[in-house]
Amino acid sequence: MNKNILVTGGAGFIGSHLVSQLLSEGGWNVSVVDNFNNFYSPECKRRNLEKHLSNERFSLREVDICDNESLKSVFRKGDFETVVHLAARAGVRPSLKKPRLYFETNVNGTLNLLDLSREFEIKQFVFGSSSSVYGARCDVPFSENDKVSEPISPYAATKISGELMCHTFSHLYDIRTICLRFFTVYGACQRPDLAIHKFARLISDDKPIPVFGDGKTGRDYTYIDDIIQGVRAAIDYDKTSHEVINLGESETTELQELISLLEDHLVKKAVIDRKPLQPGDVPQTFADISKARKLLNYDPKTKIGDGIRKFVDWFEAQ
Repeated sequence: MNKNILVTGGAGFIGSHLVSQLLSEGGWNVSVVDNFNNFYSPECKRRNLEKHLSNERFSLREVDICDNESLKSVFRKGDFETVVHLAARAGVRPSLKKPRLYFETNVNGTLNLLDLSREFEIKQFVFGSSSSVYGARCDVPFSENDKVSEPISPYAATKISGELMCHTFSHLYDIRTICLRFFTVYGACQRPDLAIHKFARLISDDKPIPVFGDGKTGRDYTYIDDIIQGVRAAIDYDKTSHEVINLGESETTELQELISLLEDHLVKKAVIDRKPLQPGDVPQTFADISKARKLLNYDPKTKIGDGIRKFVDWFEAQ
């Protein structure tokens, strides 16, 4: 008997990889909700799911998570056991320009999904959060026990809000909620606005890449296969009613080192366009993944050099 699962944002970068994983396993009927907005090319997102359209265990509904009535019809027909909520307005810098849009989608949309999960008695709710919730802290690695009450972007504030609502609904309505704080995910099908994809495209086109600050900001870059291993384990997790868990590689790579790796694999030099640091950007991220190892048997395997090589192989094949 197949299990029924809903993946919101399932046409996006992380979502489409998760859909492929679940369908490859068998045993799942996978429903996707995505509104195919124009934050980046809707055609890219449609291509992410194209190979699944003929699969009888896959269904796609073009629905905005802010449209509660349309969402309710999805829940009514789906008989879901699990919801994996990855749909969101993404990105720190765009959230500074459109904070209301970010709150409408990321806070109200998440509330819609949690409330429908209550109404339809969903037992497992996995929420895609972000390392941005940690703010501009300098002490590393970042632990789930660290204070996250000082976000420095509207995007980060929306993700903290989502985590808090997950806890509330878990406490009140017996929904197991697992909030996964993703640390700078990259890999095949990565969004074109994210640094690795954007830099690769500009270097290939002999165009300058914008570098904000001195190039010494650091990120815990996490390869998509490792993230999917963690999300997949969270779907099966059944020990406690609510958890917040970091998913990262647990190492930090400086921006200038990242650019050097891209240059090596693209066999091209980057033209650097120096710019001042941007509001909302954090100086570094670095995940403490001891909790993920303990609760999810999370075991990331892709070092940054190998991950960039795999990404460039995909990029050049496009």
